[in-house]
Amino acid sequence: MTTYLDRILVAHRAAAAADVRPLGGLIDEAEAQPPTRGFTAALRVAAGQGLGVIAELKRRSPSKGDLHVRLDPDALARAYERGGATCLSVLTDREFFGGSPDDLRRARAATALPVLRKDFTVAPADVCDARIMGADAVLLIVGALDDHELHDLHDLATRLGLDALVEVHNEPELERALAAGAALVGVNQRDLVTFDVDTARAVRMGAAMPPAVVRVAESGIRDADDAATLAAAGFDAVLVGESLVTSGDPAATVAALRRAQQP
Repeated sequence: MTTYLDRILVAHRAAAAADVRPLGGLIDEAEAQPPTRGFTAALRVAAGQGLGVIAELKRRSPSKGDLHVRLDPDALARAYERGGATCLSVLTDREFFGGSPDDLRRARAATALPVLRKDFTVAPADVCDARIMGADAVLLIVGALDDHELHDLHDLATRLGLDALVEVHNEPELERALAAGAALVGVNQRDLVTFDVDTARAVRMGAAMPPAVVRVAESGIRDADDAATLAAAGFDAVLVGESLVTSGDPAATVAALRRAQQP
């Protein structure tokens, strides 16, 4: 069965294959950027005060369609910051999510928060582009990469000063993430075939992570009760998009998530 992720990856790998920019020049440009804001460090600090919240700017999704197509990145990012968000996540994929690098640049300029480039990283140029556009962290999806790619992209992100949120869906992927040196691991609760949310998976896998790893639960987090369940399972932070961008009061919604305490 062809999944949403399969179709997205085909498009992104085709774009990467057509990219003729010299990698050396991109690395030089990325290394010349100002210092990053410390995405993982911010989550570690937040974990000592409650549950961290990575608040996402998301215009649409392949499974749900339009969510908030006309969102104002500046205003929404500031609302998240007022609510106590720890970090931001910004979709930059145009074709499937309606995002753009400009959304990321504007959101980061409007706040003091570290920002994750939420996109489908399949090539070294993607990592460089994330750094050049101003991201503080990059997403690496284990299920989208072979071991060689995962190691190389993780190493390049580290070299460029980016943190890497390494996303997993099951225990074998968690083992691969840890073998690649991941210190920041996200468990996506959404099944990539059915797109159903399985909180039990995150609860189970949270307990399997080494204590030094910063743990993030992703997808399907609707409210403070969901966040509290994940905090009790040992997660340091939640990444929340749909329920925030469709909220009438995103600042208050973030604040409620932040109050979900770990035991």
